[in-house]
Amino acid sequence: MFELKNKKAVITGGGSGIGKAIAKLFARQGAAVHIIDISDAACLEVVREIREEGGAVAVHPCDVARQTDVSERFADIGPFDILVNNAGIAHIGTADTTTEADFDRVIAVNVKGVYNCLRAAIPQLRLNGGGSIINMASVAASVGIKERFAYSTTKGAVRAMTLSVAKDYLQDKIRCNSISPGRVHTPFVDGFLARNYPGQEAEMFAQLSKTQPIGRMAKADEVAALALYLCSDEAAFITGTDYPIDGGFITLNS
Repeated sequence: MFELKNKKAVITGGGSGIGKAIAKLFARQGAAVHIIDISDAACLEVVREIREEGGAVAVHPCDVARQTDVSERFADIGPFDILVNNAGIAHIGTADTTTEADFDRVIAVNVKGVYNCLRAAIPQLRLNGGGSIINMASVAASVGIKERFAYSTTKGAVRAMTLSVAKDYLQDKIRCNSISPGRVHTPFVDGFLARNYPGQEAEMFAQLSKTQPIGRMAKADEVAALALYLCSDEAAFITGTDYPIDGGFITLNS
């Protein structure tokens, strides 16, 4: 089950964190993986690890916020089976503390970047006879999270785009779903704690972990496993759905 042999997968933001976990798992399951990331240098480790396991991987440096660049990269890749729109950036701030520049920056990557990839990918998926799209949303699209105004705005947009794409391309056999993680332990979390709570990293990590009702953060590999299922043939009857993977955060904190 859940094999991706003879499938080609495009993963944005595949150089670290959740994207890296997805890239490694998809390659392990037989997919030819194409990583789109802002810098190929950021992908050196994941490329090495995939190739050491005998997997197939290629990297395409690209800023997803630039439509021309995205269109060129997808044209280079050609028809494929799976798109995982994972590239995104975080931001901390409220409506009155978020600057216009920061708001535009988060929108450019998290919303326009997803749109750019969808726009470039759908013709290639159509040529392929269909396929699966995963958009990475967040629990922030469903519940209020303190000081996440711009980020929550973008993830709400991602969920809405997921529904629209799922509806518009049913006849093209293109499925589109989204995943909404809660807090996930990634290098971003470690860097955030080191910058903002030097000397208190362990204490703050424990506090953040306890905000998930299950008592810990998710592992990137757990999110990757859900993405694998949704992109596999076993999920062929699933489209237009958001999947929280949040340790009970949405339902048990409300």
